[in-house]
Amino acid sequence: MLCRVVGAGALAITLNLYIMDHIRKTDFMQAESLRMAWSMLAWTAGPTLGIYLYTRFGIYAAHGAVAVFAMALLALFWTYRLGDNPSIRPGKTRPVNPLANIGRFVAQPRLRLAWLIAFGRSCFWTTFFVYGPLFMVITGEGKLAGGLLVSAGNALLFMAIFWGRAGKRFGGRRTMTFAYFAMSATLLAAGAVGEAAPLITGALLLCGAFFTIALDALGSTAFMRSVRSYERAQMAAVYRTYLDFSELTPPLVYSVVLAFFGLGAVFATLGLLAAICGFGTWRYLPKSL
Repeated sequence: MLCRVVGAGALAITLNLYIMDHIRKTDFMQAESLRMAWSMLAWTAGPTLGIYLYTRFGIYAAHGAVAVFAMALLALFWTYRLGDNPSIRPGKTRPVNPLANIGRFVAQPRLRLAWLIAFGRSCFWTTFFVYGPLFMVITGEGKLAGGLLVSAGNALLFMAIFWGRAGKRFGGRRTMTFAYFAMSATLLAAGAVGEAAPLITGALLLCGAFFTIALDALGSTAFMRSVRSYERAQMAAVYRTYLDFSELTPPLVYSVVLAFFGLGAVFATLGLLAAICGFGTWRYLPKSL
């Protein structure tokens, strides 16, 4: 888990710096929505394929598939490097130690808001990937149902194209605010239904994933259009700490919640966080975004 978090954070920082160096600010919204839509292929096939290989052939088959794809990706990166492919160019900025820039980041309200937006939607995915399948297993729906739930949620990433167009037409502030409040409503409903009707709860979680994808497609725009060009590397390093916090904070909070309530309360708790993030987005995000 820790290796995955660190690796994802490092890759995301590099990707954000590349985007900010080579894509115009006016194209951020479209570029992010297209990137999320194409990532749908891997995110959708992965969970179901992994569960199938694990249940049919054992854990070595599941890990072996991961190793094969990892080697293929490494070979692709190495080919680009050896061939000096023009599609991979060095950026103008370099990442630095984020600890030296935390104070500067916190001092800028728009960067704090961008961090909150990213933190809220990342908390959803952490909860969805862990507690969604766990909920399916505990309620008797089975491991395969849990894998299908995750794959179905990832398949919705293709809707990032739709959300990108919605953001361009109605504005990022309105679209993200709507997405957060709609996500909050579906999560609170999932918490209310809970274990009484697991399939309905699963469907509500998928609805929440649909609205969260709007934040995946548009949320990074709040940071990219707020950060100063000469601080891109420094602030991006601090900004991506939302990944670590969203991995560590929800389980800590849920451990307290589950001591007093059922598993459905986990989704209701996340719904309250989404409502807070939605209010902050509506209240403080510039209308011009």
